[in-house]
Amino acid sequence: MEAILDQTPEQQAAASATFTGTLTDKLKEQFEAGLLSDPDLKHDFTIAQPLHRYTDADHAVWRQLYARQASMLRGRVCDEFLRGLDTLGMDADRVPDFARLNDKLMAATGWQVVAVPGLVPDEVFFEHLANRRFPASWWMRKPEQLDYLQEPDCFHDVFGHVPLLINPVFADYMQAYGQGGLKAAGMGALDMLARLYWYTVEFGLIRTSEGLRIYGAGIVSSQGESIYSLDSASPNRIGFDVRRIMRTRYRIDTFQKTYFVIDSFEQLFEATRPDFTPLYAELRQQRTLGAGDIADGDLVLQAGNREGWGDSDDI
Repeated sequence: MEAILDQTPEQQAAASATFTGTLTDKLKEQFEAGLLSDPDLKHDFTIAQPLHRYTDADHAVWRQLYARQASMLRGRVCDEFLRGLDTLGMDADRVPDFARLNDKLMAATGWQVVAVPGLVPDEVFFEHLANRRFPASWWMRKPEQLDYLQEPDCFHDVFGHVPLLINPVFADYMQAYGQGGLKAAGMGALDMLARLYWYTVEFGLIRTSEGLRIYGAGIVSSQGESIYSLDSASPNRIGFDVRRIMRTRYRIDTFQKTYFVIDSFEQLFEATRPDFTPLYAELRQQRTLGAGDIADGDLVLQAGNREGWGDSDDI
């Protein structure tokens, strides 16, 4: 951790390659614009949200995405997300001021949103979560990227993730995940822990008395996957099992082949409360599963018909 945080901003950005596999185009763009020159970029990879840099086009993209997702999510997203969105009073017509969101978020669960230039090194990310800080990209996608972009932007991070941080149980889960990540980083177990984050925080479904609902931010912030994850016959839908998830690779270039379904946020938190050290040792002895596999012992809610599945590799 200290070795990363003592580096120059340029070295820190290069270190983020451990998270993304390469120095992202967005980070390069921000360095070239002078936004991330020292002392703008702090040692914890945060910056002051540059409100003055948002253009009319940025606000228009936020407005369009917000209107599209808010109109389609009722009846699809879990009630906890909608309550969080209502409690925050998130701006619908312009990119939100993180400080205003934090007033309500801090009062509710002690969390806050901090602005970052993009994807950050693993240890930095976990350190923020462990201290109830959610690192959110400050920049907005371009108008031609409404339906897909490779790196998470402000809409994904803020609209997708932040409303659930109002929920006390989910807020505690996120903090515990950060604490677990700091430990896993020293045990060579980040691949297993990343799968848990992917299949819960990013692409999780929850079973309710009214049917399946979305809670994962990667789905919430995507029009196409909001429909696909609940309505398509293509993917598997399998009951939540932490061991199963940690063995399962995932997709970054297509909709998911498998979604894991929790019964409640309490179930999620309780299942991930124990020390994972013996679990990591156990799972290292087991076969890693493909993103679309169905395994013995799975609680299969739907076996997908696999229509439209791509042939590219799982992560």
